[in-house]
Amino acid sequence: MGTSKYSSEFRADGVAMYHASLGGTYASVAKDVGVAHERLRTWVRDAE
Repeated sequence: MGTSKYSSEFRADGVAMYHASLGGTYASVAKDVGVAHERLRTWVRDAE
C-alpha cells in the first residue's frame, strides 16, 4: 500500500474524536481535524 501523508496516530485520533462527539457529523468533526469528511468517514469505516 502507498504511503499516507497522515500518520496512523493522526488517523486514530480523528476516529476517536468522531466516536467521542455525541451527535457529531463527519463534516463537523472533519472540519475540526482539518481533513475532508469523506477521508474521515473512510478512516472510521476502516477502523471498524
